[in-house]
Amino acid sequence: MTRLSQLTLRNFLILVHDALATTFALLASFYLRFEGSLLTDRLPHLLLILPWFVLFSVFVSYFSNLTTAKWRFTSLPDAVNILRVAAVLTLALVVLDYVYFFTGTNSQSPVFLGRVTIILFFFLEVFALSALRLGYRYFRYSRTRLHARSDNAAPALLVGRTADAEVVLRGIENGAIKRLWPVGVLSPSDADRGQMIRNIPVVGGVDDIEAVIRDFETRQRPIKRVVMTPSAFEPEAHPESVLMRARRLGVMVSRLPSLEGGDAPRLTNVAVEDLLLRPSQKIDYARLETLVRGKSVIVTGGGGSIGAEICERVATFGAARLLVVENSEPALYAVTEALSARDSGPEIEGRIADIRDRERITRLMSEFKPDIVFHAAALKHVPILERDWSEGVKTNIFGSVNVADAAHAAGASAMVMISTDKAIEPVSMLGLTKRFAEMYCQALDHDLMTEAKGKPHMRLISVRFGNVLASNGSVVPKFKAQIEAGGPITVTHPDMVRYFMTIREACDLVITAATHAVTPARPDVSVYVLNMGQPVKIVDLAERMIRLSGLQPGVDVEIVFSGIRPGERLNEILFASQEPTLEIGVAGVMAAKPNQPPMSRLRKWLAALEDAIERDDRVTIRAVLQDAVPEFGSNAA
Repeated sequence: MTRLSQLTLRNFLILVHDALATTFALLASFYLRFEGSLLTDRLPHLLLILPWFVLFSVFVSYFSNLTTAKWRFTSLPDAVNILRVAAVLTLALVVLDYVYFFTGTNSQSPVFLGRVTIILFFFLEVFALSALRLGYRYFRYSRTRLHARSDNAAPALLVGRTADAEVVLRGIENGAIKRLWPVGVLSPSDADRGQMIRNIPVVGGVDDIEAVIRDFETRQRPIKRVVMTPSAFEPEAHPESVLMRARRLGVMVSRLPSLEGGDAPRLTNVAVEDLLLRPSQKIDYARLETLVRGKSVIVTGGGGSIGAEICERVATFGAARLLVVENSEPALYAVTEALSARDSGPEIEGRIADIRDRERITRLMSEFKPDIVFHAAALKHVPILERDWSEGVKTNIFGSVNVADAAHAAGASAMVMISTDKAIEPVSMLGLTKRFAEMYCQALDHDLMTEAKGKPHMRLISVRFGNVLASNGSVVPKFKAQIEAGGPITVTHPDMVRYFMTIREACDLVITAATHAVTPARPDVSVYVLNMGQPVKIVDLAERMIRLSGLQPGVDVEIVFSGIRPGERLNEILFASQEPTLEIGVAGVMAAKPNQPPMSRLRKWLAALEDAIERDDRVTIRAVLQDAVPEFGSNAA
């Protein structure tokens, strides 16, 4: 569909307005410049060229995007477009005057318009095109302010850099953020003190929050809400101090989750886990959109924490079709309902299926014909798999084999398996089963690459990362529940260390890894590891969460050590000693060189495992896995 065919009634009315504005500017500049006989002689020529000049101005306005910009959001880019239109039309009048001069239409005067008329036209054109736009913008701005105050909007302080605060103010002005009216900004920069941001003063620094709130109370303008922008969560901004002081004063604290990725500004409550994060990786969203847009995507385990977030991100980045495969009916219903509630997005389909059912998975993929498969379905809780580890073999190994084979048979261009840092030199059945699944994907990827001989072929990659904040089974929700219950908090060991990242960041980096894999730049890489920053000591995390809840560790809430559970180790590692690391030039993602046995040997182990599982022969199962992954050191019985 062409741009002209997309004209709406609103666009047409704006074109009419711009045409009338140009008519007014030309006639006004003409009448201001000439009078008497000078005006009488030139007027017939002006009326002759006026319709053609106005028609030309309509095309200039349209192709300068003046008609497609909404007036309620008129801003600097629109002002630049107005200046561009006025400049082009002014240049056209200069050319017209030169044509008039050289053709000698009127022997009594060498020029038709003259420099003064043309200069007057430029300023009058800018005024005529801007006046109504700016007037409408101010009307909407004033009405938003009036509604905000009449709707009992909460007086608020914005905390963070002024650039972030300006986004919140814009969200309030355009109605995206409601029932909130900022009365001041607290900025970490000394240079911002005493400045105004969209007519809101910077009243102090982040550390001045208590003094500022008390000052507003003495002036009978009590602060009801504190809004923390993303920059307020940087370590140097002391986010814990802001939260604790605001809560101590009885002020509600909210946060603006993100200013990136095209998300509309929205406020949410501050969760304790928001303050446990390192700075997030910078995500190249255009790169992710290039991979996903217009594609057919399958997500297995789409009802889980990671799977559901991948579904949401895939929909955000413009997939055409999305099939959610999930074994839990309630989880499938919840995720498909959430996805279907979006204003726009892919065609959503949800299917109940167990990845252990090879025929069912093969049939689903054959019917759907995906371009990309994200395999997030797995059994992942370490203590449970140490007890029922044969179930882990069935799901994590045979289920992954089924998904990989089905994706290949269906003609997918890529399969991304969600793995874990516990697969590196594993000591648990979770890590062991995931490592075996990684080796199968690596071997199949190697064989397909060999057969293709440089031609396009399906890529199979695995992406490892550690603990995800707020995911099902994560330690953070567990600690929160224990604190709410009055304690104690149970920590397995005082020296236990883990990596943490947010669900959003983990899923965006998973898709980022996929973008690298499907390009021909590094076809030899099939295992990716997300950069999770510095590890966190679990006991320190517990103490921090207690303090952030306004309590004292050891006084209000006790911390008890329950002992290391089967399959756990004190420190997680990112790469095995047999896996040299590779820098791939993608922020937040590292890679390991392939290290897997040939497919023929893997199939022998799979056959032996299948036979042993049918006989429930735990000794044989363990022996086969130990042979496949010699570095395995699980103490599972």
